[in-house]
Amino acid sequence: MGVSILALIYIIAAVTFIMGLKMMSNPATARKGNMVAGVGMVTAILGTIFLYRNPDGSLLQNHIWIFGAIAVGTLIGIFAAKKVKMTAMPEMVSLFNGLGGASATLISVIEFNHLADLGFPADASSVGTMAIIFAGVILGNITFSGSLIAWGKLSGKVKDFAFKGQHIINMILFGAAIALSIFITADLQASATVILFYIVFLLALIYGIFFVLPIGGADMPVVISLLNSLSGLSAACGGFLYDNKVVFTGGILVGAAGTILTVLMCKAMNRSLVNVLIGSFGGGGKLAATGEQGQHKEISLNDAAVVMSYANKVLIVPGYGLAVAQAQHTCHELEKLLEIKGVQVKYAIHPVAGRMPGHMNVLLAEADVSYDKLLEMEEANDEFTTTDVVLILGANDVVNPAAKTDPGSPIYGMPILDVELAKNVVVNKRSMKPGYAGIENGLFYRPKTSMLFGDAKKVLQDLCGEIKNL
Repeated sequence: MGVSILALIYIIAAVTFIMGLKMMSNPATARKGNMVAGVGMVTAILGTIFLYRNPDGSLLQNHIWIFGAIAVGTLIGIFAAKKVKMTAMPEMVSLFNGLGGASATLISVIEFNHLADLGFPADASSVGTMAIIFAGVILGNITFSGSLIAWGKLSGKVKDFAFKGQHIINMILFGAAIALSIFITADLQASATVILFYIVFLLALIYGIFFVLPIGGADMPVVISLLNSLSGLSAACGGFLYDNKVVFTGGILVGAAGTILTVLMCKAMNRSLVNVLIGSFGGGGKLAATGEQGQHKEISLNDAAVVMSYANKVLIVPGYGLAVAQAQHTCHELEKLLEIKGVQVKYAIHPVAGRMPGHMNVLLAEADVSYDKLLEMEEANDEFTTTDVVLILGANDVVNPAAKTDPGSPIYGMPILDVELAKNVVVNKRSMKPGYAGIENGLFYRPKTSMLFGDAKKVLQDLCGEIKNL
């Protein structure tokens, strides 16, 4: 009876995962979708703790340890989520991915040690189990170490690092891990099986580090999406090992969603996934010449306020600078002030703006900006020709015309927001320094472009004040 109830709980949990994921595709229902999936997960966890039976028919023990660990993890999670700033959200996502990979790795290690204690019984089921164990170790360790490096790079603690032949060494590391896994699985009675297992463990760990280290700044959103996918696949391996349908289903959903998102992100940059992983897009911090450097011109707050107040349409392009300044609420205030004056205001969102997939959508949703006002790249590019003013807030690489005009630029071929088609372009930046990808932007020197220097939040607050006084 207990098993039947548990199976029903797992089915219900799996359904809530699918429903939650579907609801998360729309900002209006995303919060509710997260809650629905969370309730399903809590139900599945409690059902497993109290109803799951071991092969000998006994229920799980050590409830104090289990609930103690859950309590500690919950408290840490709540504290971290409340404390983290929007600018640090990409780093937090990377850490979550890494912890998911570490969990899958620990499960595989535990199950390997269990088989070792049994003397590696030579039957088909053990061979299949070993294959899943190695998949969990390799995927989990790549996710763990790679996510830690991604966290370090996003937080500025780790710099891009590449050396000649690094990609070849990466392939050797990965190939050696796969080859050793096959060898061990084929000959489980080898005396060095345990030692070889931990060599695979180490190779995957090192590969994860070398895999992310050379990735350039502009490719980090793709890498985070890919690591998210790997964390789901590694979790699915744990579901296989424990014959737990809900863990397997959840892992596959995360893996599939992350893979689809990775493909979409690559498409948005007009690059293949192999090109992203090998090309080190925007890496190394080297400046790319655009041939358009010259004298930039500045615009005063009062002039910017006048230009926008008497415009028919204003498109705002948010970037990481907006997140750093935590200026999303002030930006929304500017939007409302302009609308009171009869100005149509919308937001142009590039798929890879920020440091993680959907970063700008999350940022603006926090400020209660209507989702209907967020235009995807293709929609925005159709509207720039009828736009009077484009206000760029901290975005750089996603509006860089070198992607279209300079074959020597690292971002050449990446679709961008065609802001130069508007009548006027106002760019808010702290300075003329290049963006995250380390590439100079010729847009800043064009006749239509005016620079408005300063912290985004302070500039927007002063801009709102000027508009109120008009």
